[in-house]
Amino acid sequence: MSRLCRLIGSSGLILLLIACGREPAPSTAIAPVADNGQVLHEVFEQYFEELLALNPTFATALGDHRYDDRLEISFGPEYRASLKAQSQRYLDLVHAIDPATLEAADRLSRELFVRFRELELEGLRYPGYLMPLDQMHSFTSAFAEMGSGEGIQPFRNALDYDNFLARMGDFSEQVDVAIANLREGVLRGIVLPRVAVERLIPQLSYHVVVDPEDSIFYGPLEQFPEPVTAADRERLTTAYRAAVMGQVVPAYRRLRDYMALEYLAAARLSIGYSELPGGTGWYDFLVRYHTTTDLSPEQIHEIGLSEVERILGEMDQVRRQVGFDGDLSAFFEHLGSDPSFFWSDGEDALRDYRGVEARVDEVLPEYFSVFPKAGFEIRPVEAFRANSAASASYQPPSLDGSRPGVFYLNTYDIARLPRWGMVTLFLHEASPGHHFQSALNQENTGLPRFRRFGGVTAYTEGWALYSEDLGIEMEMFGDPYQYFGKLNDEMLRALRLVVDTGIHRMGWTRQQAIDYMLENSSLPELEVIPEVERYIVYPGQALSYKMGQLELRMLRAEAQTTLGDRFDLRQWHDMVLLSGEVPLDILRRLSAQWVTEQRAD
Repeated sequence: MSRLCRLIGSSGLILLLIACGREPAPSTAIAPVADNGQVLHEVFEQYFEELLALNPTFATALGDHRYDDRLEISFGPEYRASLKAQSQRYLDLVHAIDPATLEAADRLSRELFVRFRELELEGLRYPGYLMPLDQMHSFTSAFAEMGSGEGIQPFRNALDYDNFLARMGDFSEQVDVAIANLREGVLRGIVLPRVAVERLIPQLSYHVVVDPEDSIFYGPLEQFPEPVTAADRERLTTAYRAAVMGQVVPAYRRLRDYMALEYLAAARLSIGYSELPGGTGWYDFLVRYHTTTDLSPEQIHEIGLSEVERILGEMDQVRRQVGFDGDLSAFFEHLGSDPSFFWSDGEDALRDYRGVEARVDEVLPEYFSVFPKAGFEIRPVEAFRANSAASASYQPPSLDGSRPGVFYLNTYDIARLPRWGMVTLFLHEASPGHHFQSALNQENTGLPRFRRFGGVTAYTEGWALYSEDLGIEMEMFGDPYQYFGKLNDEMLRALRLVVDTGIHRMGWTRQQAIDYMLENSSLPELEVIPEVERYIVYPGQALSYKMGQLELRMLRAEAQTTLGDRFDLRQWHDMVLLSGEVPLDILRRLSAQWVTEQRAD
């Protein structure tokens, strides 16, 4: 805090003396300050430094390796107390800076910081920590991916290996706190649905091995980098074998046994948050958090129903275009069963996706004038999580350039991955979707770090779905079956509006949600089931895609209508991407400002 304290001392911003460990004056008024923007950025930077120390795995993911030997217990009481205190303290500091004394860009950053901290404090009031893991997102799977040698944990030298040895010791404590939280949740009636527990138990069992060489954590020992000496290799091999069998495997076994022998019997048969104590308000908060709108679950449900009907009509047009003799349901069945529409080999699928990458790269300069410096790789999902993972996902690159972005393709059951969904899936996860947006945001050094490495789901997922729309203009969908794949993926996001709200607000059953998705898309049951089970344990997040896409479509249309021939799509895209990740209401304001500036030029 020393630099910040010196700056505060010269500026007269009295309330910020809190950060230096001193009591503030009784009055909270602020004296005129020569450069409140500098003060604000100092606060932002100190906040982010504390955030990295509090979240060491986040730091590792960003390529900051100062804390590679630690694991946070984000669902533990000490962590939650620290996070609450940190959020409130920095909220107070930023509130003390008069926005009228700031430049426009800094006023926006201040506004976002306040909104994010207030949401964080509001979210801490809900007991999510009593359900600290599930089959879709769990610290146990994240830790395994980290320790595999293929994740965010570096294994470049002996120190890196020693750092992860320390993390293996912390993992055991993580598990014990998780079990304590789960037990408290049982007493309070805040428990996972039974179906989630049934999916989770095999994932934990995967890591309960009898031979350390069968563990995914043995992976780094099979590919020592050159800087690790022979003596260190021998030492580390001995230490890893002992840690895996003495700490990691017993921790997975304890958690697996607790889930299977005790928790499963207490798990609930209901699936919606409306069935949890206080669940109605909790879900309302999650909807607001993920969509960044004030729309109610009921309103979003109606939007979803309308979108489903519209997209069904477009799908039927494709059916007629290809000359299929049968109704839309039969067309769905055909697309999901004809072997010609599927791969038989995962490597062939990966190669074809890389071919799409080459085609997209050729036309991107027609739509964008700024490009990310970081590259990305297309990789298969790891075996230990493939059976319950989504068909694809994206992991951002590290800031230091040591690790590229990763577009994960799930080749677990490659015979069920449709070829006709390839183009739209690539556009969404890679370029110009998640990789393009995420890497550009990280590389935008004009933004404070809390904005470069934050996350506004409606913006990020809305952009990725909007990127699928761009494929039409890019002429990526000349094959009508690939265009059907685009409609099918858009249908998935429309179905989410209906199903997520149906589950958590309207009392839908798991089977009701599955049946609705099967009836209104060509998605196979093998894909629909994990999708529905994802919405069950991750409420609200699935609403962000379609709500963000609809807003982006509307904003672009309004800008084009207003500007006419003066509308420049590349410049509009640049404005959206370089503004950083913002809530939808703020994006609307920024787009309107951009339009005004274009008219004035």
